Amino acid sequence: MPLPRVSIIGAGLAGVEAAHVLAARGLCVDLFEMRPAVTTPAHRTDLFAELVCSNSFKGTDPLTAHGILKAEMEMLGSMVLSVAHATRVPAGKALAVDRSAFAASVTSRIMALQTVTLHRGEVTAIDPDRLTIVATGPLTSNALARHIASITGSNRLFFYDAIAPIIEASSIDMDHAFTGSRWSPADPDYLNCPLNREEYERFTAQLLAADRLRAREFEDARFFEACLPIEVLASRGIDALRYGPMRPVGLIDPKTGRRPYAVVQLRRENLRGDACTPVGFQTRLTYPEQKRVFSLIPALRDARYLRYGSIHRNTYLDAPRVLEKDLRLKGSGSTYVAGQLTGVEGYMESAATGIVAGLSVLARIRGERFVPPGPETAIGALIHHITDPSIEPFQPMNTNFGIMPIPDAPKKERAAMRSRNARDAFEQWAGSVAGGLALPVRMRNGENGGMRSDR
Repeated sequence: MPLPRVSIIGAGLAGVEAAHVLAARGLCVDLFEMRPAVTTPAHRTDLFAELVCSNSFKGTDPLTAHGILKAEMEMLGSMVLSVAHATRVPAGKALAVDRSAFAASVTSRIMALQTVTLHRGEVTAIDPDRLTIVATGPLTSNALARHIASITGSNRLFFYDAIAPIIEASSIDMDHAFTGSRWSPADPDYLNCPLNREEYERFTAQLLAADRLRAREFEDARFFEACLPIEVLASRGIDALRYGPMRPVGLIDPKTGRRPYAVVQLRRENLRGDACTPVGFQTRLTYPEQKRVFSLIPALRDARYLRYGSIHRNTYLDAPRVLEKDLRLKGSGSTYVAGQLTGVEGYMESAATGIVAGLSVLARIRGERFVPPGPETAIGALIHHITDPSIEPFQPMNTNFGIMPIPDAPKKERAAMRSRNARDAFEQWAGSVAGGLALPVRMRNGENGGMRSDR
């Protein structure tokens, strides 16, 4: 009997990972992507895995939750992580990428998979009789979101997300900026724009008074706590930004020999270094107000903007009520969900759920029960969080130690113990998944045990 074809709706980070998992094991995949026929307020291209917010995948330190997550994804042969390393731009300990090169490379790798068939156009309904992974992301089209709401019996949930502007590097006033990473003055990965106390207080006052785009009256303007617009964060107190994205800790201005009162860090957008993004400066200010207010930062007085920051609605499910632990919709025999639609927050988190959804569907095809990794692992903790019915109300969550068990060890030793426990548990899980669903443990650089998925 021939193996069933699998539909994957959405070619974002989760969708391409799921497609890669299934195609690498010989399954035929129909990949549906609505762009460019139908676009979104945030996307600019028709490329797969286009990054519409930051170009950073966050840190790689194995003693952090983000580092543990990446290590687990590497064990599973993550295609997204492999491409990220290949298109990396300098960003200190963070894994940041040239977003154009990243999306182009992901698209090329997926299009080279012989068992993947691409379909351009909007999907407005899910075929209940066909194995399907819905990975349409936070910008799911209205028609499909209404359909998903109808089959889950749950109202559509959403919050508002903002993205930061992109600045032309040559327009930055270098007389008021210096290079260096926190605690590493010789590291040129970041460009720092210092402010004294008077400049900072003037900037904050104008930021709070500036015009901004507002949610329509019938929409609930909830923001994800870990990615607040800068003006929302500033409203929490005069020093909120100095203890947040504008914290000067670990930075010394070589012109004064002292730590600035506050600082705006700029991170490269591409390998050429001709564009950069202010870190943590996602905003919903109107375009004219962004130019006016951000020009109060001395180094950005004459900045030219390649893209202004903007706000858009993000859609996600009330996952604890509608998702099984294998990422299948409750009450549905054939529909699975991956990516930010599940309620995970973050690029790598979304990609990781794509891998898990692919493995879960593969287990279903083989007639095997899929059990996700345990909560002591980063991936397992995420899945446990988004499927735990005791969580009420539910809010999108990224990987962090707060959703992982606390090790029985002195506080200063807990990070190392978490890392060891997660590694051991994940390796055991990956090595014991029945039928070889997981790729061999300790895969590196996209290798998949001799099976080429990027031919």
